Amino acid sequence: MRPAITAVRMTGSAQRAELPLLVLGPSLGTSAVTLWSAAARDLAAHFDVLAWDLPGHGYNRSVPEEPFTMAELAAGVLTVVDEIRPGEVFDYAGDSVGGCVGLQLLLDAPDRVDTAVLLCTGARIGDESTWADRVAQVRASGTPVLVGASAERWFAPGFADRDPETVSSILHALQDADDLGYVRVCEALASFDVRDRLGDIGSPVLAVAGADDPVTTTEHLTAIATGVRRGALVELADTSHLAPAERPAEVAALIRRHALGTEPDMTPGLDPRSRSIVTLTALIARGHHEELAMHLRAALRNGLTVDEIKEVILQSASYGGVPDAEAAFRIAQQVVEEAPAEQ
Repeated sequence: MRPAITAVRMTGSAQRAELPLLVLGPSLGTSAVTLWSAAARDLAAHFDVLAWDLPGHGYNRSVPEEPFTMAELAAGVLTVVDEIRPGEVFDYAGDSVGGCVGLQLLLDAPDRVDTAVLLCTGARIGDESTWADRVAQVRASGTPVLVGASAERWFAPGFADRDPETVSSILHALQDADDLGYVRVCEALASFDVRDRLGDIGSPVLAVAGADDPVTTTEHLTAIATGVRRGALVELADTSHLAPAERPAEVAALIRRHALGTEPDMTPGLDPRSRSIVTLTALIARGHHEELAMHLRAALRNGLTVDEIKEVILQSASYGGVPDAEAAFRIAQQVVEEAPAEQ
């Protein structure tokens, strides 16, 4: 069955149809507002931002009596998007189970998803026994029993001291989640496994890992980035499982650059090769190595040769006085080795 999904507009009550549509997906136990509000403030000038709540979470108090699959959950998301902006192609970003829904949308409705940023997620998360244990806990004692362990898993060391308000609001969302709604999402995760289908995904995908995430590790996100046809990986330091809440500004910047970074109207006189050269130079000069691999792959797709990329790095080092050009060379070598077909 298709579960009911509740849409949460993150850019005020009015639809902003003149802007591209961005759909944001939540993590299990959180709500759209608690997880995405801070990042959405940085995205609102560039997108019409629409988030959604899982059954029994946040504003969504509808919970199906019967279990549902990840495919049915994704279909529910697509239905609510069509109620607001019918048939429109959109950019997508989702954390944890929200990322799983993103993968399902990319597989089931590839003509609808332009780009995707998948954060702290996996093509398979845990296994059936893991989720069975979680379901048993919640059925016995309710979602409040999960608060202590979730606080340890969800946030990097020191984050609770730096931002106690965000931590409190997210943990309250977990405590307030409907027990059956939480169980139904666990059941969908238990049966979700698209590891052998990643190669079918052709839309550009940015996989974002939290360096301190014990749930969906960097290896999970690397598997997505290397498994899809057009993937890239970014690892965020000092970040655990809820990157949009822990690193809202960085996550918003990654989404903007991934979805809009090569839009022609941003640099109307430049061809794709020239845009790649400018982008690489800026990233190297500013030391933004966490994003360099993604744009190196784009440069290879845009027709730059390995020798030309080496020249860009050398020129950036020579004229920009960049002390860490060696790091850029290491990243470039890794990208070339991982994508020999694009050399």
